[in-house]
Amino acid sequence: MEKRRAVVTGMGIVSPWGCGVDKFWNSLIQGKSGVKTYTRIPKDGQVVTFGAEATSFEQEVTEKQLLEPKEMKRMDRFTQFGCVAADEAVKDSKLDMTKEDPYRVGVIFGSGAGGFDTFEKQHIAMIQRGPTKCSPFTIPMLISNMACGRISIRLGIKGLSKSITTACATSAHAIGDAMRAIQYGDADVIVAGGSEAVMTTLGMGAFSTARTLSRRNDEPQKASRPYDIDRDGFVMGEGGACLIIEELEHALKRGAKIYAEVVGYGQTSDAYDMVAPDPTGAGGAKAMELAVKDANIKPEEVGYINAHGTSTHLGDIAESLAIKKVFGDLSTNKDLKVSSTKSMHGHMIGATGAAESIVCIKVINEGIIPPTINLDNQDPEVANLNYVPNKAIEGKVDYALTNSFGFGGHNASVLFKKY
Repeated sequence: MEKRRAVVTGMGIVSPWGCGVDKFWNSLIQGKSGVKTYTRIPKDGQVVTFGAEATSFEQEVTEKQLLEPKEMKRMDRFTQFGCVAADEAVKDSKLDMTKEDPYRVGVIFGSGAGGFDTFEKQHIAMIQRGPTKCSPFTIPMLISNMACGRISIRLGIKGLSKSITTACATSAHAIGDAMRAIQYGDADVIVAGGSEAVMTTLGMGAFSTARTLSRRNDEPQKASRPYDIDRDGFVMGEGGACLIIEELEHALKRGAKIYAEVVGYGQTSDAYDMVAPDPTGAGGAKAMELAVKDANIKPEEVGYINAHGTSTHLGDIAESLAIKKVFGDLSTNKDLKVSSTKSMHGHMIGATGAAESIVCIKVINEGIIPPTINLDNQDPEVANLNYVPNKAIEGKVDYALTNSFGFGGHNASVLFKKY
């Protein structure tokens, strides 16, 4: 059986800079940080008081009437992010569901943590007023599959519908699985991505006590600094990101704009630790090898990698070793550029794979490579790679790869090709 080809025909995102791919991309190539002191939750008692918060989200939703007020009240924040990102992606793709067989359109959309905000608020209501005072919408608001479910309902999608939860690898797995479903004929169109909203009192408190977050409260915009010797942890982000993955002939038949082709997918497990990566980078390296093999290309054909690059000591080193193992360092592959855009948009957890897939697609189409900001003094322990420090550069890229590695040892690599 000859596999069908999967292409990207639409993109949407909610990021620290607001709703929309253009805002997201323009901020990245300008090297603009989206990290700031957060405003939605109390800072009292918190060790970390900043993150890449989607500060203007509610205002934009209201002004542009992106969601109805009544439905917003029945959605956790992560679901709101997912629905807005999916709506933008569908609009961008010019997909008309009235002309589609709804059973040939699917949704693969996940969240690493689900409804943290709902969980906290309803727990407080239970403690203060008793178990019978919990909202009847508590469960359908907090379960992590509800962004997927809501997107299906909003768009009238009746084909395959599933939610993936693999922590920080969630939406990369969603996109890879969407490619597979298209290739093997399970659907003609899939809405794929992820969303996350763990910038809550519990979320920030728990991540900070785990000592995973940077504590640069006095200079938040300098806090996310992948590969820099002074990095001290990652910066929490939030948002939603979505791609429309479509079978090539289906897209051509309806005259869709094609942004890129999804050609490679690799997935592995470290089988090492709950949160720490395998220090050798073996799992990440194998995921990248599988993605390259799946695309039937040579490693040297890859021109750009959007690295997982969280700004943690162990993670940055392990991934850099993995990249060097697969692609070589500057001495053997001078054309390869690697950057971590988490230095600007923070770590969006379940949304990050889809957000960084959008980065890869924009790199392929625009010929501009966004930087790794705050990279002032490269750690000698990381590999000798071109991390595009502090300023965007021009560069022709035909193949771009994104890595997403999650707590629990989940590894996913997705490879995009210029169409």
